[in-house]
Amino acid sequence: MLRFEHIQLLWALLAIPGFTLFFVLLRASRTNNLRKFGDLDLVARLHPDTSRFKSLSKFILLNLAFALLVIGAANPQIGNKLEKVDREGIEIMVVLDISNSMNAQDIKPSRLERAKQAITKLIDKLLSDKIGTVVFAGDSFVLLPITTDFSAAKMLVSSAETDLIDRQGTALGSAMDLASGSYSPNKSQSKLMIVISDGENHEDDAVSSAKKAAEKGIIIFTIGMGKQSGAPIPKLNGNGNIVGYQKDESGNTVISKLNAPVLKEIADIGDGEFLYASSGTLDLNTIIEKISKMKKNKYGSKIFTDFDDKFQYFLFAAFIILLIELIITYRKNKYLSALSDFAGGKKKNEK
Repeated sequence: MLRFEHIQLLWALLAIPGFTLFFVLLRASRTNNLRKFGDLDLVARLHPDTSRFKSLSKFILLNLAFALLVIGAANPQIGNKLEKVDREGIEIMVVLDISNSMNAQDIKPSRLERAKQAITKLIDKLLSDKIGTVVFAGDSFVLLPITTDFSAAKMLVSSAETDLIDRQGTALGSAMDLASGSYSPNKSQSKLMIVISDGENHEDDAVSSAKKAAEKGIIIFTIGMGKQSGAPIPKLNGNGNIVGYQKDESGNTVISKLNAPVLKEIADIGDGEFLYASSGTLDLNTIIEKISKMKKNKYGSKIFTDFDDKFQYFLFAAFIILLIELIITYRKNKYLSALSDFAGGKKKNEK
């Protein structure tokens, strides 16, 4: 099993596209400046020993070294000892709304991002419980089956975005039905469902689904994301930048409002509690306290208990690449240039 000791450091890899954009803009600026002096071919003849491609090669090597340094800092580890251990805990299914309305920014940075942060904090507070995740919009699917692998849980939750499901809408009821069927078949197992949504349900009867879940002994907490005053639903481009706002058929901007009453009703049916996250801050102590009081069931679990650090291989590879980059100069290699000239002359003679 592969894991990262400091998985959050992998976010630094997102800097590489920024480096690439800066490099492209720098090259374009340099080319424009050279054009001010005259024809580019003439300028190239005035600097016959300068290689056009070595700067690109050095840039690629630096990016590769940076990526290896980041991975090394995150410390990849490989489990080499699998043991069966006895654990006890409850089963938790998180039902996460990823419809477009969750991109609304009445909670900063957005409803969805704040919801994912809340789930991550919850996972960090769990001890030996099991957790799974269902995501939904117009359709729903199991993003993470019930597991004790908290590292995988946090990684998959962080990847949840509104474009994971093509069919938009808010089918909360079917998502709850899917989550209800994702627990273990053990009837004596304590089960908790946490619904995180803005509550805008346009597809089915979520209250009826809550009643069916409660009949199975599932306790339901709901977390309302958003403000009752509402906020426009942004349209995002591939870089996550806002390029406009959704409009209805009449051309009016669509305002997404928190539907607190339905979420509160679901929590009441499920013998849980409705939590309000309108300000962006969310106190999870209520849920943690509930989990601590629930009956814990014993179960056997095979886990890796011994991990080997592999960071040194990535740091060594990065050092070698940086050494190669340092050795490479911006001047042409005379031997390669001679070989190229020879090949070019040979082709001319053949013609």
